Amino acid sequence: MAQPTHQIAKRDMHPSAFAIPSSTSVSKFITDHTPLSMLETKCTNMRDLHQLHSQIIKTGLAKDTIAISRVLAFCATSPYGDLNYAMLLFSHQPHPNAFMWNTLIRGLSQSSTPHLAISHFVDMLHSPTQPQRTTYPSIFVAYSHLGLAHHGAQLHGMVVKLGHASDPYIRNSMLSMYANCGHITEASRLFDECSSFDVVSWNSMIMGLAKNSLIDESRHLFDEMCVRNVVTWSAMISGYVRNGRNKEALDLFHQMQKEGVKPNANTLVSLLGACASLGALEQGEWIHACIEKHGIELNPIVIAAIIDMHCKCGSIEKGLQVFENASMKGLSSWNSMILGLGVHGRFQEAIQLFSRLQSSGLRPDNVTFVSILTACNHSGMVDDACVYFSLMIDAYNIEPDIEHYGCMVDMLGRAGLLEEAEELILRMPMKPDSIIWGSLLSACRIHGNTKIGGRAGARIMELDSGDSGGYVLLSNTFAGAGEFSDAMSTRTRMKEKWVRKEPGCSMIEVEGVAQEFVAGGVLHPKAKEIYEVLDGLALELGSMA
Repeated sequence: MAQPTHQIAKRDMHPSAFAIPSSTSVSKFITDHTPLSMLETKCTNMRDLHQLHSQIIKTGLAKDTIAISRVLAFCATSPYGDLNYAMLLFSHQPHPNAFMWNTLIRGLSQSSTPHLAISHFVDMLHSPTQPQRTTYPSIFVAYSHLGLAHHGAQLHGMVVKLGHASDPYIRNSMLSMYANCGHITEASRLFDECSSFDVVSWNSMIMGLAKNSLIDESRHLFDEMCVRNVVTWSAMISGYVRNGRNKEALDLFHQMQKEGVKPNANTLVSLLGACASLGALEQGEWIHACIEKHGIELNPIVIAAIIDMHCKCGSIEKGLQVFENASMKGLSSWNSMILGLGVHGRFQEAIQLFSRLQSSGLRPDNVTFVSILTACNHSGMVDDACVYFSLMIDAYNIEPDIEHYGCMVDMLGRAGLLEEAEELILRMPMKPDSIIWGSLLSACRIHGNTKIGGRAGARIMELDSGDSGGYVLLSNTFAGAGEFSDAMSTRTRMKEKWVRKEPGCSMIEVEGVAQEFVAGGVLHPKAKEIYEVLDGLALELGSMA
């Protein structure tokens, strides 16, 4: 779905779209419903919608609330809609009905600007059309996305006063909000109040626990369920992927298949993400084949996940092929492809694709600029990055967030511009995290600058005294510059604080199965055979010396 901007482009709307025609032929077309049936069967993008909307206006059907409601629903809730157009259409309705209010609020609650859903809800409270039971779940979704559980709690109190707290749909949306915002106690209380088994509430708890890194508790709840639907399986698989336990996600998917549960788009998108993280191209291609086998709609989200998997698994040409062949390219697909080209060092192709995006009618978002800045970073194009950083602010009114600053700091550091990188960190409008300082420290190690590196290391330890990576990186920076006493002092401080270095791990794909190896690990099922081979190789190398 095209995301709304703060300004609504009125040029996209025909000026007569909001006129109430005097034609008496409305009843005929309401009976005929030709434009409306086309909206449901033929409309796959906003260009089609504009044409059908014009036809509705010409036929006199525009004054019928059912017709306008369907147009509004497509714009607000379809993956191919446009919330800008929906808001403009809604603003010209003199007396919007409850369906119109609820449809627009629902669409906004699931967009990148959920605060607008709350604004419209407040307007609805002051309008002749009062909220219905079906209105409240969307507001809880908006609060969930914004992480505003305390405001959601106030709405919870309002729902109780109105006597709606027992409504399962509302209760489950409240439960989901509390769980997603990390308020597990409140979510558990609502969960325990369920008088009978409710698969939606169980699914909400599974997702909430997983989102709050309580993945084992989530799996325990999953195993206790007497009835699981595809959403349950998808929630558990997504939870594993979210928590970096990608192999377990793939294992659970194989169990899902054995039980004969058909996956949905969300399941397969999560699995593609797991394969991307593991670099498991063969499994990723197999899941791509599953999408085609099960007839899963290739919507923009699915297409973006397929492209992302291929790019992260090194199959950049296949990713390009999927992108170019996609009939509907959502913004996420463009972002994934620009990022993939950039990471693979194909900077010129990345900026060409960015130019194509600007001409496509889609508006670049903050993720787009992370992608293009990453492309600049991987190719060392400092001047180009500065141009895009300014373009983001001046042309698109996008305020840089910590990821954009992170790209710039990393790039300046790699280029040896350490003072400029440190200055940029200190000028950031938000508080820099340990990742930003770690990026600078890593650059200091490469360029042998212990002065700035010492300051960056101190900031990392202030932010997270248990971060083993900061100690190790700072120690290596000192050692690389020949300052061994400072290197030893850093290692000693690390031991005194009982900070232990996380063991390194790696993954490879063998015959379609992801294999994980941990330094010094003995938990791999074939650990004994692996060490026997390593010992044999060591003896053979020793004899050759």
